[in-house]
Amino acid sequence: MMTQPQPLAFRIGLGYDSHRLGPDGPLRIGGLDVAGDFHAIGHSDADVLLHAVTDALMGAIAGPDIGRLFPDDADENRGRDSRDFVEEALRRVNEAGYEINNVDAVILAQKPKMAPHIDSMRAAVAEMLQTTIEQVGLKAKTGEGVDAVGRSEAIAARAVVMLSRR
Repeated sequence: MMTQPQPLAFRIGLGYDSHRLGPDGPLRIGGLDVAGDFHAIGHSDADVLLHAVTDALMGAIAGPDIGRLFPDDADENRGRDSRDFVEEALRRVNEAGYEINNVDAVILAQKPKMAPHIDSMRAAVAEMLQTTIEQVGLKAKTGEGVDAVGRSEAIAARAVVMLSRR
C-alpha cells in the first residue's frame, strides 16, 4: 500500500530576466519609474526585477514560467504592468498552500545607479508580495564594463524566493 507524499514544508524558486536597453527613460524597475537615459525594451513594461520575482515564485511551486503565463505575442500583454504578473504568481502560491518566507534579488545594471532607489524598490516589492520589507533583500551590481550589461546595452535581474507551507 503506497502512502501519499506529504507536502513539502519549504520550497525554493529561482528567477532570471534580462532586457535590451533603448535610449530615453524612464526605466521601470521594481514597479517604480527610475529617471535616466535608458528604458528597457520589451513587450510588457519590461520590469526585469518583477519578471525575475514572478519566475522565482512560479518556480518554487513548479508552475509555468512567465512566458507561458503571459506570452509576449499576446496583444493583451503589450505594455502590461508587471505588477499584474506578480499578483497572479502570488495568487497561485497562496492557492498551492504556501506563503513567502523571503525573497532575495540582485539587479544587474551599469546605468542608472540603483543604490538611491533600493529601499523604495524593496518597499514596493514587499507591498506587492504582501510581506514586510525585512523579507525582501535587494542589491544592485554593475557589469564593470563587461558584457551587454557592462556596456549599458542590457539590464538583468536574478531572484530567489523561499516559501513556507501555511
